[in-house]
Amino acid sequence: MTTTSYREAMRQALREALIRDERVFLMGEDIGAYGGCFGVSRGLLDEFGPQRIRDTPLSESAFVGAGIGAALGGMRPVVEIMTVNFSLLALDQILNNAATLRHMSGGQLGVPLVIRMATGAGRQLAAQHSHSLEVFYAHIPGLRVLVPATVADARGMLWSALRDPDPVLIFEPIALYNDEAELPEDAGPVDIEHAAIRRSGTDVTVVSYGGALHTAETAAEQLAGEGISAEVIDLRTLRPLDEATVLASITRTHRLVIVDEGWRSMSVSAEIAARAAEYAYYDLDAPIERVCTAEAPIPYARQLEEAALPQPAAVVAAVHRAVD
Repeated sequence: MTTTSYREAMRQALREALIRDERVFLMGEDIGAYGGCFGVSRGLLDEFGPQRIRDTPLSESAFVGAGIGAALGGMRPVVEIMTVNFSLLALDQILNNAATLRHMSGGQLGVPLVIRMATGAGRQLAAQHSHSLEVFYAHIPGLRVLVPATVADARGMLWSALRDPDPVLIFEPIALYNDEAELPEDAGPVDIEHAAIRRSGTDVTVVSYGGALHTAETAAEQLAGEGISAEVIDLRTLRPLDEATVLASITRTHRLVIVDEGWRSMSVSAEIAARAAEYAYYDLDAPIERVCTAEAPIPYARQLEEAALPQPAAVVAAVHRAVD
């Protein structure tokens, strides 16, 4: 076992992919000599050279489109977009080309493209670099949407994504890059089909993903001290959504709290709540609770940013309302 940071786990995953498959190459803004805006690709240019670590101009639509073309041509491109906010500049390529070509070609054209980007808040990067917009992409058929919330998933999701014949988007929570955890020397691909139960419990189901998972886990630890047993579920994959794991947990606990770093309106939390109401209504003994980010652009000032984001105290309060 080795103590590894989330950032280093992502770098290890990229390096492994470049070694294992000569068709894999990286492409994005400042990913070469600069090492990526969050330092994930640092050192890879020296090891693999400019043919496989390609800096691009500041044109998200152009380099995502180039990635789609390379994937159609038999390569396995990994495209990095600095933050999710900037990915909107490439939304046409992602939605109208990457996600649709298999369907529009009657299954003849697949786009095995992986797009990585940072998401979420917590590092005082202000409104244009801090939002959680992964729900936009989870709305789109034809895409697989992953959000690694642990060091092990940061290490293992990329290779699983590269084996997918269709486009996969990986959202890396900005707040997690410096997190550290023990990682086995032989850590490899992980399951991207199913949600993970990060903590077993019997009194309430707490569903979360990405950066908000740690908020949910902190709250669950506090609740355990009060004698309340919370089951914490990490969704891991937002599309396709593993609703079976969530619904099975609700049948055991009969209460549901959702913690989502996205905005509450039209959010992942809204989708989970809707499916629980559709398929587990008679198993619920209390109204569904949601703890989400304030409905405002993420502020720069630390105290305002913290006030806008879901905090453990709010999750604890929501659980109290559900179980009391």
